[in-house]
Amino acid sequence: MKNKLIAFILLTIGLNQEADAQRMLSLDSCRAMALRNNKELSISRVKQDVAANVRKSARTKYLPHVSALGGYEWTSREISLLSDDQKETLSNLGTSLTAGIAGQAGQALGNLPTGVQQLLNMIGITPEAVAGRITSMSSGLATSLNGVGQGIVDAFHTDTRNIFAGAVVVTQPVFMGGAIIAMNKMADLGEELACNSAEQTRQQTLYSIDQTYWQVVSLRHKQKLAEGYLDLVKKLDGDVQKMIQEGVATRSEGLSVSVKVNEAEMMLTKVNDGLVLSKMLLCQLCGMPIDEQIVLTDEENETLDAVEVTPQMEVEQALENRPELRQLQNMVDMSKQMTNILKAGNLPQVMLMGGYMVSNPNLFNSFQRKFGGMWNVGVMVRVPIWNWGDVAYKVRASKGATTIARLKMDDAREKITLQVNQSNFRVQEANKKLEMAKVNIQKADENLRTANLGFREGVISTTTVMEAQTAWLQAQSQKIDAEIDVKLSQVNLQKALGTLE
Repeated sequence: MKNKLIAFILLTIGLNQEADAQRMLSLDSCRAMALRNNKELSISRVKQDVAANVRKSARTKYLPHVSALGGYEWTSREISLLSDDQKETLSNLGTSLTAGIAGQAGQALGNLPTGVQQLLNMIGITPEAVAGRITSMSSGLATSLNGVGQGIVDAFHTDTRNIFAGAVVVTQPVFMGGAIIAMNKMADLGEELACNSAEQTRQQTLYSIDQTYWQVVSLRHKQKLAEGYLDLVKKLDGDVQKMIQEGVATRSEGLSVSVKVNEAEMMLTKVNDGLVLSKMLLCQLCGMPIDEQIVLTDEENETLDAVEVTPQMEVEQALENRPELRQLQNMVDMSKQMTNILKAGNLPQVMLMGGYMVSNPNLFNSFQRKFGGMWNVGVMVRVPIWNWGDVAYKVRASKGATTIARLKMDDAREKITLQVNQSNFRVQEANKKLEMAKVNIQKADENLRTANLGFREGVISTTTVMEAQTAWLQAQSQKIDAEIDVKLSQVNLQKALGTLE
């Protein structure tokens, strides 16, 4: 008795640990985890941030831009404002002047009147002495003038082999042919496109979660059905084996029932494998480890809650809700703005410019080896004249892309209209099938009860019982499929209407 009590306690603890290890999930919790952990949604959120930054960048094109430029250049030769002959002349300026003065003075002394020469001789002054005196004085003057000439040459020395330059430039667009306006509109549309893409990804994620969730529920119900069917055929197999031993049944009947047992075991194996794989997929969609032990809240419900048929929404309103159509509309609008940007290539562009420029050597103070600069303000106008039709061809190509995008959107509208009507019809059809499946369940249960009773009384063969069991299995399976079909058709309708929340 004591051993039995210990075994019972250990079994209870094991069952509790197994229950604790399994994670209970509802449809809402699966959706929440999928929206939180889905990689595609994370990518969509990053794309929205990228689009927002692109929009902010486009706004800056309206504002003035400030740029700083700087550079250094070394040259093998410097800029010379004087020619070599001019430098030579200026350097020998004094020598050339004094030589001419001395020559003219000597000639003048030689041509003095006789009376003057006699007078100079009487006072002891000879022409040669005067010429020597003049030559002595001109020699000092030549040196001074040569120095002045060399100073002029040195003053014109530029020393421009090492050049430093820098500038700060401010540019303000005034009119760019509408390109900046179109660019900003494209950025706004790009941000809207990213939001619509994220919404589409969100709805697709919810759609995948709902489908996988109800698939798991369906397989779990079919697992229990397969287990019940296996118990039925095993019980029948046991009864037939007893009847064979008593001689009231043939071995052929026993083999037929054994084949049904094997088929039931194989069906249960397939359902078990499918259930494991479906739960792995659900865990992956929810962002959990694929080997996580989970239990869904709807797995153990004998009957799924009935779903009310959603009234059909106006098709136009459904078209407004579909993110796919909104994306296509964004593409059409963006294509139009691209055409406007290309058209701007044939329009004049006006831009204000201003800034401050410095250089070393100082160009404004005789190439002084110091930085010096100046302010500048101006207007730049660019007018396209001839480009061989390049812009016109690009505009035509862009308009063609706009037409293609518009045709794609029209095609999508037609397909979505068809999808909405088909989804609404399938919801109604699924509810009808569910009602018929419930009626078939009642008939199959009664048929199986009658067959079992007749078999026990010996008035019905094993073949009839197996047929009744097969009909019961089919009716139960059809009921499960009908219930799941109702759920999935409702999800399909919500997705078609763009209202999947």
